Amino acid sequence: MLEVHKQFEEKMKRSIQVLKEDLHSIRAGRANPSLLDRITVNYYGSETPLKQIANVSAPEPRLLVIHPYDANSIVNIEKAIIQSDLGINPSNDGKIIRLAIPMLTEERRKELQKVVKKNGEEIKIAIRNGRREANEKLKKLEKQKEITEDDLKRAEEEVQELTDKYINIVDELVIKKEKEILEV
Repeated sequence: MLEVHKQFEEKMKRSIQVLKEDLHSIRAGRANPSLLDRITVNYYGSETPLKQIANVSAPEPRLLVIHPYDANSIVNIEKAIIQSDLGINPSNDGKIIRLAIPMLTEERRKELQKVVKKNGEEIKIAIRNGRREANEKLKKLEKQKEITEDDLKRAEEEVQELTDKYINIVDELVIKKEKEILEV
């Protein structure tokens, strides 16, 4: 019974981590080096995460600066940024790449808000699916007479409490990101 709870809680923690990573990569009008976390660059024939071949910093609120460790990779980094879904045009001076983060339009803010809500809903669905799986495992244990009916009810209540806790965490993360997006 405890094993079922541990597995369920681990799944929930992973789901929350996925949501945090997804929300980090959504641009909220401010320069944040994590915007580039998902970008991979063709570096000597293999796809390599940008942060492994360059230093990314945000010296100003609307500017990202990329310092490649290898000056020869600057063209490939620039290509990867252009091909990404960021919608930002890089400018390079041969040594560093600058990304000017434009102000978000009201329309784009609303689109991003919808994306944030959609991501939150997907994680809530994953949490509820985890709850269903945990309850099925508990019922199986009860059918096999490994736990009593009272233990089953108690365990299902604990699973529901965990579900509520993680759904609330998702709601808080989504609300926080929406506020960040709507902030002008």
